[in-house]
Amino acid sequence: MSNAKGQDKRVWRGVLVLAIAGVLAGCASGGTQQERHPDDPWEGFNRKMFAFNDVLDRYALKPVARAYRFVTPDPVETGVGNVFSNLGEPRTALNSLLQGKPRNASVATARFLINSTVGVGGLWDVASRLEVTGRKEDFGQTLGAWGWEESRYLVLPLFGPSTVRDAGGQPVDIYSYPTTYIEDDGTRLGLTALRLVDTRAGILDQEALIQGDRYSFVRDAWLQQRRFEVSDGELGDDPFASDEFNFDDGDFDDAFAD
Repeated sequence: MSNAKGQDKRVWRGVLVLAIAGVLAGCASGGTQQERHPDDPWEGFNRKMFAFNDVLDRYALKPVARAYRFVTPDPVETGVGNVFSNLGEPRTALNSLLQGKPRNASVATARFLINSTVGVGGLWDVASRLEVTGRKEDFGQTLGAWGWEESRYLVLPLFGPSTVRDAGGQPVDIYSYPTTYIEDDGTRLGLTALRLVDTRAGILDQEALIQGDRYSFVRDAWLQQRRFEVSDGELGDDPFASDEFNFDDGDFDDAFAD
């Protein structure tokens, strides 16, 4: 695996770990009220959404993800993740152009063409083997590049950690994902469900990363990671580049980005 590929996987999977952590973690444990976080003025509402997501995960998503991992051979699980990651490349290309990054747009386009053809629909990440790698981009990052750099933290039902800016960008992200245009409702919803379950299965081993007040841990780490992405790393080192957050133990890229 190339260094660029490893960095991309750490960054993106780090975001997903923290996003799904919003589904994993319930209300923070009782104790002394902490000082209000400047980026989280709606903490009361956000904690309630945190708890709501936890119930859904505990009784629905997590058991299905465990069953999926149990019955799915590792190569198949890797291939499924690669397919969904490949389908995210058009979104990266679009947002790269909107941000004035033609080189990254061309890389995303090349990755999509290579993996869709030589990689048999994206089952194999041939582009990364050829060291054709770039940064993932979404419309929330585009809004950040256009000047909306800071935004209030917001926990969304079902989707988990976000900000007002990123939540506003989700419709564009949804409509720039190819499966949205599948006309058959059953096929479209089935693929969406598979993508969600595959993503959840990919982070079953990472839940131990959440420590202490889990709500605060998720919020602070997610905001730090998101600032890193929006600034293209200009605000400091990748917070998920250390050994503590080494997620290179499996192929898992963009299965949940929507």
